Formats: sequence, C-alpha cells, structure tokens
Amino acid sequence: MENKTKSGFIAVVGRPNSGKSTLLNHLIGEKLAMVSKKAQATRKRMNIIVMHEGHQLIFVDTPGIHKKERLINEFMLEEALKAMGDSDLIIFLAPITDKLDEYEKFLALDESKRRSKHIVLLTKIDFVRQGDILKKLGEYQKYQDRFEAIIPFSVNKKVGKQALLNEVIKYLPQSPAFFDTDIMTTDNIRDIYKELIRESVFENLSDEIPYESDVTIEKIDESDELDRVYATIVVEKETQKGIIVGNRGEGIKRVGKFARQQLEIFSGKKIYLDLHVSVKKGWSKSRDGLEDQGYIF
Repeated sequence: MENKTKSGFIAVVGRPNSGKSTLLNHLIGEKLAMVSKKAQATRKRMNIIVMHEGHQLIFVDTPGIHKKERLINEFMLEEALKAMGDSDLIIFLAPITDKLDEYEKFLALDESKRRSKHIVLLTKIDFVRQGDILKKLGEYQKYQDRFEAIIPFSVNKKVGKQALLNEVIKYLPQSPAFFDTDIMTTDNIRDIYKELIRESVFENLSDEIPYESDVTIEKIDESDELDRVYATIVVEKETQKGIIVGNRGEGIKRVGKFARQQLEIFSGKKIYLDLHVSVKKGWSKSRDGLEDQGYIF
C-alpha cells in the first residue's frame, strides 16, 4: 500500500508582534518559541514540529517582517525571507485590528521572490465582535486569488487550531517524516536556554536594553535532576550593564529568577543559573560582532 504520509516546512510570517511565537507555542502545547510584548523579540528562525494525524508539520518561527534599520534588522529580515523561500507553504499572521497594509507589503515582498502558496490567519479575533470578523473577511476577498485560505483564529478561545492544521496538510508534499517524530524542535538545548534567558531580559528590563543585548551560553553541565547553566548577557555599553545589574544587583537577580523559572518549566528539572553581564561595544552594528553571537549572514 502506498505511503501517503506528508511532511513539509511552513514559514510563519507577519509584522513584529503579530503573535507568531504565541501561535506556535499553542500548536505544540509547550513554551518553545520566544514570546514578548516588545516588537522584534525573535531574531532567528526556529523549527517547531507538530505531528498531526501521522503527518509531520515543521513550522518555522521567523523574525517579524520590518524595514532594515540596523545591521541586525537586516539579518532578521533575511531570516524571514529565507524561511519564505525554503518552505512549502507560508502562514501570514494578520491581527484582525490591522489594516490590509501589512498584508499588501507581504504580497509585494513575496512577488519579488516567487508568489508562494500561503494561508492568511486572522488572529486575535477574541478582541472584536462577530460582525467585525465578517467585515474583515470581506475586505480580504479582493485578494482571494492570492491566498489558498483565510482562517479566523484565537489562541485564547482555542478557535481555529484544527481548521489550520487540516488546511496546512493539503499543501505539503507526500513524504516520510524528516525528523524523529518524538521531538518538538530541531534546536538544541543551548539555543533554547539562550532564548529563554533573552526573553527574561526583554520582560524584566526597560525598553532601551533588549535590542542591544544578547545571551551567550558559556557551558551547561547536565544531570538527571539538575542542569547547571553558565550564561553571559552581552550588551554594548557600560551604562546598559549598570542598568541590568541594577542597584545592589537587584536587576540581574530579577532577570535570573524569571529565567531560571522558565528553564525549569521547560526542562522539568532543577536549574542552577550562573548569570553575568559583559560589554562588547558595537557588537550588533558589525558583521563580525553579529557572527560572534551566532547570527550568520
């Protein structure tokens, strides 16, 4: 009997803060992708694997599509474009309160690449009335020849998950699973720990810090019941280091406590986190500095 299993890559794209990481954590049922209320939190692609009715759906979390302002923004946009070009299908996240401008920018960007098959996911529908949903669906109809489907979706109300997964499968190639069916991501433990610590920086410090900060995992000593994680927060200025450390070390204690809690939730075991701060002047503004932090152009 012919094997009709499907497997494929699905790029998840949209403007910064459109809810990409929240969606993917919802689909997998775990906290893997970085979530922050602050824009441009996601910097690199991340594969999140969902098994659905025997098929392997490899969702690719991407940085938000935005203008090239700094070198690191250029890297982030390239990450999103590469994911779009390498995937079998694209999911475009469209918060229902957005005008169609962002979708039109996506279409123009995609037109310059290859008119990819894509689904429009109308997100955050729990914030509006039913009539508003119908009105927005009507607005998108002028582009109905461009998208394969448009699906209203709400993480909070758990609306649209099955419809989305069933729709995605239609456009994936027939293939055995690319990865072990028991894993949830192709990222290694160092990358996941790094992102969880970086998220703590985003959540616990003022807006001026996160975008010029990064995290280096120096070492992880793993055992069955305890992981010892040695990490460094990298910033560009001494003043930023002072803000992170805080008065009597209160800032870094707050960041460390939140990060440790997230690491423990993810790993299911105790975490000892040794966290320091280092200054690398201008790291985000040079290709060498970005590559030292793992951002390879």
